[in-house]
Amino acid sequence: MLLSSCGGSGDQTGTGTAGGINQSTAQTGPAPRLDSVYIIRAMQANARFKTQERWARKFYRERQFRLGWFKEHQLVPQAQTMLTVIAKAKDDGLDPKRYQDSNLPKLLTEFKTVQDTARRNALERQIDVTLSGTYFSWASDYYRGVANPRDTKNEAWKVKRNKIKLDHALMTILRERESTYPYYDFAPLHPEYEHLKKALALLRARQQAGGWPILPATTNLRPGQASPVVGLLRQRLLGTDAAVPAASPTAPAQVLPVNNTVPAAPAAEAYSPELVNAVKGFQRDAGLPPTGIVNGETLRQLNVPLTARINQVILNMERWRWLPKKFEPDYLLVNIPEYRLHVYEQGKEALTMRVIVGKTLTATPVFSDKMEYVVLSPYWNVPFSIIENELRAKLIANPHYLDRLDMEVVKGYGRKATVIDPTTIDWATITQNDFKYTLRRRPGPQNDLGEVKFLFPNSQDIYLHDTPHDELFSQTARNFSHGCVRVEEPVKLATYLLRKDPNWSLEAIQDTIAQRREKYITLKEKLPVYLVYLTAWADANGHAHFRNDIYGHDKALAKEYFD
Repeated sequence: MLLSSCGGSGDQTGTGTAGGINQSTAQTGPAPRLDSVYIIRAMQANARFKTQERWARKFYRERQFRLGWFKEHQLVPQAQTMLTVIAKAKDDGLDPKRYQDSNLPKLLTEFKTVQDTARRNALERQIDVTLSGTYFSWASDYYRGVANPRDTKNEAWKVKRNKIKLDHALMTILRERESTYPYYDFAPLHPEYEHLKKALALLRARQQAGGWPILPATTNLRPGQASPVVGLLRQRLLGTDAAVPAASPTAPAQVLPVNNTVPAAPAAEAYSPELVNAVKGFQRDAGLPPTGIVNGETLRQLNVPLTARINQVILNMERWRWLPKKFEPDYLLVNIPEYRLHVYEQGKEALTMRVIVGKTLTATPVFSDKMEYVVLSPYWNVPFSIIENELRAKLIANPHYLDRLDMEVVKGYGRKATVIDPTTIDWATITQNDFKYTLRRRPGPQNDLGEVKFLFPNSQDIYLHDTPHDELFSQTARNFSHGCVRVEEPVKLATYLLRKDPNWSLEAIQDTIAQRREKYITLKEKLPVYLVYLTAWADANGHAHFRNDIYGHDKALAKEYFD
């Protein structure tokens, strides 16, 4: 950006350096100051800085309009550090050109040799505001996100946002303010982001080394088989060239056919245990059963282009910028594309289990809230859409058909609910607006909500719950629900959430469920709940895991982020 244009030997008499940026000849006298008019005009004059004007005004107002990047007329070392970080913005999936100001190298070049006090003061003001604008422009993307999740088409991201104050972050960098966050190092807020950054570097290194091969669409490889595709598979997973076994010294010389042609087909190679283990590891990383068989979905995942995987990592790094600066010590997180629930206690995973999420047409929303209740032996309130589309005709013919379904109609709610005779309702003419009752299924083993549900009251009426269809958890892709999240081990989750309440041991929970009477239990401490959408994550070594974009949110975000 400007490292070459403003660098130098630094051996001029009377000059100093700040992190590699040559300084001007030492000057004395009072430091120049800014005012709000100057700041507004400077930020508005630069197309890259316009949207950052409010941060600049806050920053300078809080410091009584003193310059931020100069001390005793010399640039502070953090200026060079920032420019070095920005020059490497591609490592974070960002475009360095978004933050570069074409005038800055010229200003810094002139600043090295300026002697006139008035001109020097003018340069200090201009450079200072330009550096601040540069920082706010970069930090806004790096800490808050390039895209606005609320504006991204087809993605209702309603997780509470990162509320970082960029003016305070800059003051932390300049060592004028203390913070528990690593702003002073220009570092990310979450270790998960740093892990994805390592994964991005590894994928790009693989790209520079030539990428990975595409396996034939007809591949159907099982452990122990010999196939010409094994060499390609080894190169894809282990990054080595296809190895052709050397000929035995005792083998007879090849005899050419009568027409002197040589067979073109590559030699078959055994699908070895080493490679089988590599395939199983790949399958686990993709959320697939570790069978070691290469066909179907495993083959499709192996053949996802490297560029697509790089972009997928970048998009999920972006999502980490949207999340809060830090999570609470204890919280519950459901990663929708992973089909998995995680409970964290004091920042460490304490519990995890498989989940079922919404179908594409009834997608589980992305949002955050706080769990307040555990409900044992819950009723299931039947949506009116089911009454209209599935039950109306049968209830017109026989209102007591509800008995077969273990359902009842009630008026009112909770303990005040009273059962209504279904024959008193005109099922042929009712509409959603004039249906003043609730149709519900009684607690029991066939109840659609199973034995437990977990409530975090929200406008979208989404919650966690049990299901009588445990067989569905064995499926790889588990998007079957109408939007709510079905959990694999509800009693285990309930026992954990109520572990600090002496009245609710595992035995007490099971006894209450057995009574088949709905019981609301208020949690003593509300538990933060995050329903998020992450299709890629990595471990501390940058080893990546990928999942399918089941709702098309990656596709929608990519249009905004990359275009």
